[in-house]
Amino acid sequence: MKEQRLAYILLAIAPAMFASNMLTARLVHDLVPPVGLAFWRWAVTFLLLLPLVGPQLWRQRREALAEWRDLLVLGALGMGVCGAFVYIGAQTTPASNIGLIYSASPILIVLLAGLFYGERVTPRQGIGIALSLAGVLAIIAKGDPAILIGLSFTIGDLWIAAAMAGWALYAILLKYRPSKLGLMTRFAAIILGGLAVILPFYLWEGLSGQPMPLTRESVLAVLFLACVASFGAYQAYAKIQSVLGAGRTGLLMYLVPLYTSGLGYVLLDEPVHGYHLLGAAMILPGLYLATVRRH
Repeated sequence: MKEQRLAYILLAIAPAMFASNMLTARLVHDLVPPVGLAFWRWAVTFLLLLPLVGPQLWRQRREALAEWRDLLVLGALGMGVCGAFVYIGAQTTPASNIGLIYSASPILIVLLAGLFYGERVTPRQGIGIALSLAGVLAIIAKGDPAILIGLSFTIGDLWIAAAMAGWALYAILLKYRPSKLGLMTRFAAIILGGLAVILPFYLWEGLSGQPMPLTRESVLAVLFLACVASFGAYQAYAKIQSVLGAGRTGLLMYLVPLYTSGLGYVLLDEPVHGYHLLGAAMILPGLYLATVRRH
């Protein structure tokens, strides 16, 4: 009973932990370079994981080395595309856009699983996919069809759309690529792969005039993202799923964009426009149709 109560409390808190990544990205977008922020966020996250999975990762080092290609690809997607791309996009697009566009990633997961792995997409799911993608387009176009026709998008929204597609591909590969590593051990190994991929871009960013500053703001941003948006959020998600099951844990994907928009309004003074409401009104029901199976 206590575990279930804790799981429901975490279900209310965890969306804010995931949303904190997007809010922090907006808060420090002009203070911390994006690739540097992604690199150090995941480097510190790996250090936090090390006491939990370090011995097992060392024991399974041969298995990890045998999977090095998968680990590099997953790391590039999960820590690079889904990390640095979000921070690049946050330089020119508000947190509410990030949250709502990103929330459509489960739709792409269903679509990609159908295209590449033969998972059947039902007519109901097809309607949900179309509805959610229309909602994403409504947000990117700011509710103005002329923006779609003229292809004059906000560059930040396109970076977020690319990150969302990267997350969908990451989730598909994580599910369908076999691994001999345990769940947390594999996650730590993927972080190492991601850091190896991000490192050259981090060095290039610094050499091109955007070195990672050693300031109070940058240190706090990295520590907050590593402890809350990475380590804390993933641990909370795992706990919720173990107690409440996958179905109720799926509520997170509905709550994260709502938390992001609400907290962006309260904490960052970002306005909520009509096209945000229009997009949410299409994305959230579309998510339900596409991902919640009838029994």
